[in-house]
Amino acid sequence: MSSPLTSVPALADARELSCDVLVVGGGTAGTMAALTAAERGADVLLLEKAHVRHSGALAMGMDGVNNAVIPGRADPDDYVAEITRANDGLVDQSTVRQTAVRGYDMVRRLESYGVKFEKDEHGEYAVRQVHRSGSYVLPMPEGKDVKKVLYRQLRRREMRERIRIENRVMPVRVLTGPEDGRAVGIAGFHTRTGEFVVVRAGAVILATGACGRLGLPASGYLYGTYENPTNAGDGYAMAYHAGAALTGIECFQINPLIKDYNGPACAYVANPFGGYQVNRHGERFVESDYWSGRMMAEFAAELASDRAPVYLKLSHLPEETIGAVESILHSTERPTRGTFHAGRGHDYRTHDIEMHISEIGLCGGHSASGVRVDDHGRTTVPRLYAAGDLACVPHNYMIGAFVYGDLAGGDAARYRAYGGALDRAQLEEAHALVYRPLLHPDGPPQPQVEYKLRRFVNDYVAPPKSGAKLSLAVEAFDRMADEIAGMGGRTPHELMRCAEVSFIRDCAEMAARASLARTESRWGLYHERLDHPEQDDAEWLYHLDLRKSASGAMEFTARPVEPYVVPVPEFAPPGGPERPLGKVALVPVATAGPREAPPAARPADRPDPLRASGPVAAGPGPRLLGLLALAEESPELGSLEPYLTDRDPEVRAAAVAVLAETAPAGTGAALAARLRDGDAAVRAAAVGALRELAEVLDGGAGLAAGLRAALDVPDAAVRAVALEVLRARRLGDAGGYAAALADTAVEVRLQAVRGLVAVDAVAVLAGAAADPAREVRVAVAKGLAAVSAPSPEPLVPLLDDPDPLVRGAAFGALASAGCPEPLAARAAAGLDDPAWQARAGAAAALRAATAGRAVPALAKALADPNADVRKAAVLALLAHAAEPGARDALATAAADPDADVRAYAARAAS
Repeated sequence: MSSPLTSVPALADARELSCDVLVVGGGTAGTMAALTAAERGADVLLLEKAHVRHSGALAMGMDGVNNAVIPGRADPDDYVAEITRANDGLVDQSTVRQTAVRGYDMVRRLESYGVKFEKDEHGEYAVRQVHRSGSYVLPMPEGKDVKKVLYRQLRRREMRERIRIENRVMPVRVLTGPEDGRAVGIAGFHTRTGEFVVVRAGAVILATGACGRLGLPASGYLYGTYENPTNAGDGYAMAYHAGAALTGIECFQINPLIKDYNGPACAYVANPFGGYQVNRHGERFVESDYWSGRMMAEFAAELASDRAPVYLKLSHLPEETIGAVESILHSTERPTRGTFHAGRGHDYRTHDIEMHISEIGLCGGHSASGVRVDDHGRTTVPRLYAAGDLACVPHNYMIGAFVYGDLAGGDAARYRAYGGALDRAQLEEAHALVYRPLLHPDGPPQPQVEYKLRRFVNDYVAPPKSGAKLSLAVEAFDRMADEIAGMGGRTPHELMRCAEVSFIRDCAEMAARASLARTESRWGLYHERLDHPEQDDAEWLYHLDLRKSASGAMEFTARPVEPYVVPVPEFAPPGGPERPLGKVALVPVATAGPREAPPAARPADRPDPLRASGPVAAGPGPRLLGLLALAEESPELGSLEPYLTDRDPEVRAAAVAVLAETAPAGTGAALAARLRDGDAAVRAAAVGALRELAEVLDGGAGLAAGLRAALDVPDAAVRAVALEVLRARRLGDAGGYAAALADTAVEVRLQAVRGLVAVDAVAVLAGAAADPAREVRVAVAKGLAAVSAPSPEPLVPLLDDPDPLVRGAAFGALASAGCPEPLAARAAAGLDDPAWQARAGAAAALRAATAGRAVPALAKALADPNADVRKAAVLALLAHAAEPGARDALATAAADPDADVRAYAARAAS
């Protein structure tokens, strides 16, 4: 903890640093920017107000990539068009296209670092279709460890020579050159010592993330936000005060989340497993495709109706599927999620997940509100860059943040450190902003003032919006400027929190004024104006830019959308010149109607903040402390071996974690050896590390021998991971996988099935069709369709399986393996199976049958009582859409009561 400051540090005592490229923020985009700039030869300084090891939204967990455009699975132009539609036409397509065309190389680069993406048995990326129009979602089974992997790259010896990391330093202002206005550095302070810090730089890259702490969560807890609560809009405010243009600030981020829990419901994770959103009657209601404000408007309307509550439905899924979903959602995405459900006595097997709507925020990566950038991350201020959720590249997500970190770092690397004079007035302004709470330490505390500010955001800025409410918001934020300036603080940590409140206020004013300026409704719930309910493309198919004028006022410009790179017929940007709008006019709100006298002032209520403290946990022992210190030096394997064989299992487990974090030469064999450790916790750590590093482990005889030796360990998790890594590294053979089919543990036999698929051992694989476990037989059915040359014959025994899930999987596999007569006749007959899972699989199989056999049977299946069967029938009919009978059947499905069925059927007409 930081100690109280007894006086304001003198500006003359500031610590001054210098670098070629200054990166502000050590999260997703910032880490990549630093790595790329250093690789291009620049001297880099990476500033982080927390600690780079565990900072940024990425450290909260990541279960998959939303926008992986993998060659052969998705087309960049289709992705660009999809994002254009999702953002109602207001897109600079050249920026979105960078993510589309560079995303695949970024996935490969991340994989080379050790980030693990899900792959099929043949080593191809297992991209899944979640949106109706494209396959972009790439799961990350070990996504919780991505930040650790990136930190390992930063600490590589060759990077440490180029990248200096300064943790616990918080910038508050970008410094600009007095002559040309270019970015020349930052001013900030150390959040533990309180020391004032000035950095000179040739270029500045802002990568501070979203403004997650804008609206107030329903819980009232300041830090219980959907987005990372440490992202308080720092970069938005710093870019604004440096003179950069921001754009789309009226387009809020609003997400569905678990009711009373600050985490996503993750419908996009559950969807490939068979989960989906429903109302309380079990009806799917979402008509929109790509996750967008339009979809959120549908979500909000359902919540406001008598069909509420809304749920993520999982209870209909089989046990093994629910277990797989739990393993992702309770470990990778949010480790506290399982505890939350358990505390309520809820289980996915008996309870669907109640969903609600998050508070509002600003985020370029998940909606479209951020600093205006070009296709290299350059802002409108020379040598100032923005990347990640801070930059306005709509729906850019994690891969886009990495791509723009790379682009900004590469472009900024050509500049060298600034050696000129720094503007004294800018330094004094930043110094005053940081230390003003020390001048009145007994002033209102930060939690009280921030709560009040964000309640105003909820009351007046959150949609549905109106000119009157937004005008009241602007008045409230103006009024609170003095109150924020009067906040009290004594420690550097409190100074940090007070500075964050000033950033939140800046973002709140920008959000309110921008929402006032755009006099239409657009993006569904993101910008719903009750007083301007219609979308007006003629007047408002323009970007709304805001910037700080020379007089300090917030001014707006309507900027034409650049000509599309990929035509989208639904939108026709008008082009033409920019339209200066100046300052936005407020709606009169001082009185309700004509006034005779001004209303009396009412004193503000200022309750004392709640303060609590808990017991202090005991610290680690000296042996562990020595190991942790060694980890910072990127040790070689020899230095870690004494810890890996230490008598204390806690030390050995920690050594395995350090080995996974640093990954020196020889890591693979060393981890494989720990699989035979006598302590369960050490073995579990080795299992996790091997699974995380499977794609980047150094191979060879040592790794292969260690993995094969582990196949005799009594611990089933060890045997399973040994098979998994043997398959991933192409070190296994059909004989070894075949032997594992006799294992007593289901999870081991499942890995054996995947291994047999990888080596195309079809005969042995088909022999596992008699396995006693349903989930293994399902895996066999799917595996027989995934081998390099699938054929339908081995699937025949599984079509008569007593379990409906196995029958469904076997029929579904025929869609890939082929469905000739007489199997097509069996699939048509399967549409009368008592189990809906088998009927859905039979419908899928008919996709590969002849049109004469398939179309009449599928048209009949459109009357099935189960919506998933009807959906499967529609998808199969789309494969036969050239046939008039199929088109007629799809036309009838366009009026289906299920939203998914209707949406897929409508694709036949597009």
